[in-house]
Amino acid sequence: MLHVSLTTPALLFPAISLLLLAYTNRFFSLAALIRNLSKAETSVHTDQIKNLKKRIKLIRRMQEGGVSSFAMCVLCMILIYLGQNQAGSVVFGLSLLLLLYSLILSVAEIRISVDALNIHLEEMS
Repeated sequence: MLHVSLTTPALLFPAISLLLLAYTNRFFSLAALIRNLSKAETSVHTDQIKNLKKRIKLIRRMQEGGVSSFAMCVLCMILIYLGQNQAGSVVFGLSLLLLLYSLILSVAEIRISVDALNIHLEEMS
């Protein structure tokens, strides 16, 4: 089994924090877009609404995965501090898997965002 020291999960703290900040910014941008669309006097294409709903769900799951990864890092550090190195290593592995899950969802959300922009460009032409 891989030996994980107390500093190993601590290395992920800045990365996860920045990732969560980026996810929060995406959420706020999407929320502002939805509010602007609801105030607009023009009708919103149904494909745009579907894309926005998908993106909201994905961003929520991205944030949940990132926060869960962060919490698992903390739990890992607690376990290592208590001398439970093997359990800490397992929890650290789970934390990495949650982080990977969050990143994969981020790529999916970016793809949907690009699809939404393409729909908008089609409407403009």
